Amino acid sequence: MLLQDKTVIVSGVGAGLGQQVAAAVVRDGGNAVLGARTEANLAKAAAELDPDGKRTAYKATDITDERQCEALAALAVEKFGRLDAVIHVAAWDSYFGGLADADFETWKGVIDTNLLGTLRMTRACLPALKERGGAVVIVGTQSAIASPSQVKQAAYAASKGALTSAMYSLARELGEDRIRVNTVLPGWMWGPPVEAWVQFTAHTEGASEEEVKARLTSRMALPDLATDGDVADACVFLASDRSRAITGQQLLVNAGEIMR
Repeated sequence: MLLQDKTVIVSGVGAGLGQQVAAAVVRDGGNAVLGARTEANLAKAAAELDPDGKRTAYKATDITDERQCEALAALAVEKFGRLDAVIHVAAWDSYFGGLADADFETWKGVIDTNLLGTLRMTRACLPALKERGGAVVIVGTQSAIASPSQVKQAAYAASKGALTSAMYSLARELGEDRIRVNTVLPGWMWGPPVEAWVQFTAHTEGASEEEVKARLTSRMALPDLATDGDVADACVFLASDRSRAITGQQLLVNAGEIMR
């Protein structure tokens, strides 16, 4: 029970990684405070993870709104009396393209969500985290440190790269309050988004889904793609006291596609 009696905010709880992270928090003994923009999705996730409602709480939260971030942090303390970690999953990852076709107004929105939104949510959690120390875990992307070969997501990669750079400053700034700050960098992660991409690509190319998936795994050192559950487990480890001496680090969870 890595998170026994700990309280963890999880932002961006939807059908994929966010829900897997929240499920891992509850599985490992913690209280999960769920945030996302759509309240119906939060209610559904909470009911599935914690039918009696004793170990979850949720509040509709748009991380581009500072007051909503503050309200989510306050909910954690109000229901559970403490806050020990925040795991940032919320992100705008659905805008594709490179520089030549860039809509910089949309880029601004991506950056406001992924970079500034994460920092807003982190700042809202600081008063509670400073009481006893804790952890900030940022979900980034492998694309922040290596160009993706299958899809163009320049805005997403740039925003997450900036967030990874910010992590180093935060780790130094918040370390004196015993708050650790680390980043998990997923690569190709088997879950709803990648499953949909494989299905779409297979349909477009007239290939089988297994053939498309095999092209991805052929680049990995391990013969299987990492899953969103694997990424969730890495997040829980970095949120737990087992990582008490780890801060300012990037952890690639990518089946060895890229090694650094």
